[in-house]
Amino acid sequence: MPDEAKWYVIHTYSGYENKVASNLRTTVENRNLQDLILEVKVPTETVTEVKDDKTKEVERKLYPGYVFVKMVYTDETWYVVRNIRGCTGFVGPSSKPVPLSDAEVVRMGVETRSVEVSYSEGDTVRITEGPLEDFVGVVEELITDKNYVRVTVSMFGRETPVELELHQVEPIEE
Repeated sequence: MPDEAKWYVIHTYSGYENKVASNLRTTVENRNLQDLILEVKVPTETVTEVKDDKTKEVERKLYPGYVFVKMVYTDETWYVVRNIRGCTGFVGPSSKPVPLSDAEVVRMGVETRSVEVSYSEGDTVRITEGPLEDFVGVVEELITDKNYVRVTVSMFGRETPVELELHQVEPIEE
C-alpha cells in the first residue's frame, strides 16, 4: 500500500505550519492511520542572520503557509487532513487534491534522495548534464548532505569553480 503514497501539499494559516503538522501526527497515531499517512513535513533551511552586528543561525520555513504530507489518498485520509485545526485545505482543486510529481518533490527539497558517489575530492570528473555537459574538471569540495559538488573547470583559459548536483558528474576512468 505505501507504493500508492504520494506527496500532497496542505495550505495552512500562516505561522501555524508546525502546529498543523504536530496535530496531524497526533491524529494519525490516535486513529492508527500510520499505513495511510506516512510522513508529515514542514521543509526548513538554516540561514545565518546578521542583526546589530551579531550573527546567529536561524531556522526558516522554505514554504510558509504550507505543510507536505505523504499519504495514500482515500476519503478517510482526506477527511482527517481537511479537519485538522489550522488547515485551510489541500492545494489543488477542492474536489480532488493533486499530488506532487517526483520531479517537484526533488526540486522542492521535500524528500532527499541519497546518491552514491564513486569519486572524492581531487578526482577528475566529467559533467554529464546541464549547460557544461562534457566539460572535465577536478572535484574541489564534496557536500553529500546538501547534494552538491564543487568542480573546478577550465573555461576560456581560466579555472572556474562550478557548483553541481551530485548526480550531474561522473568519474573519469584512468
